[in-house]
Amino acid sequence: MDRANKTLAGKRIVITRAAEQAQELTGALENLGAEVTVLPMVSFAPPAEFEKLDQQLRQLNLFDAILFLSQNAVRYIFDRCDQLGIECEALQSSGRFIGAVGPATATALEKKGICVNYVAEKGTGESLARELSESLSGRQVLLPRSDRGDERVPDALREIGADVTEVIAYRTVEPTKIDSDVVARIRRGEVDAIVFASPSAVHNFAHAIGESELPAISKRVSLVAIGPTTASAIRSAGGHVEIKSAEASANGIVRALVDHYAHGAATARRA
Repeated sequence: MDRANKTLAGKRIVITRAAEQAQELTGALENLGAEVTVLPMVSFAPPAEFEKLDQQLRQLNLFDAILFLSQNAVRYIFDRCDQLGIECEALQSSGRFIGAVGPATATALEKKGICVNYVAEKGTGESLARELSESLSGRQVLLPRSDRGDERVPDALREIGADVTEVIAYRTVEPTKIDSDVVARIRRGEVDAIVFASPSAVHNFAHAIGESELPAISKRVSLVAIGPTTASAIRSAGGHVEIKSAEASANGIVRALVDHYAHGAATARRA
């Protein structure tokens, strides 16, 4: 890419996604000239116990639909199916409906050979439920999710008349180690933006730097939220959301950053 297209040249951007999930966003930002640092503030692990998950995976024939709310749900469901000797094709046998929260999750499913019937237009679990109100009313729906998931998505599904079975497919945990040098740079205002892609990342970051420091940091560094739920978590922690992605995806974050800096956002914010 030539220099004319380096719209984020010189911008120092910290990504708080888990390392295994940060490559796409890192590459896209670096292609636009940004200096990217990955500071993982979330990590993932299998469920603490598998009894309920295994039970539902062994009786997939009971479900009319499966909704995937993240790439992690795809990863851990397929890993467990493999461990149990369940063929991937079983997830979509008998015409079972498969829904995905966004394009990245849909792509993860397609790489497993699964045909995705519907991708949420607005990129959230709640919008996925609302957009499928006619398709899922009166249907049996399996919802594999994180142990940190709240009740908004299952509640939205029940409101449209779906019979929902929730299972913990994976756990969201705090990272075992945090790069203190990167945290020190953030405290000194030596980065331009910090990207948060989940409420868990916000909570873990606030805990790592000290619960009272986020408001001060957000006066020196632009806080970027992948969507409204993450933006709400930042505000609840006392931070100011300067940039919010309209689409819950890596592409959405990139567009939000480019648009922000292209429209004359102040760049000389540091002492």
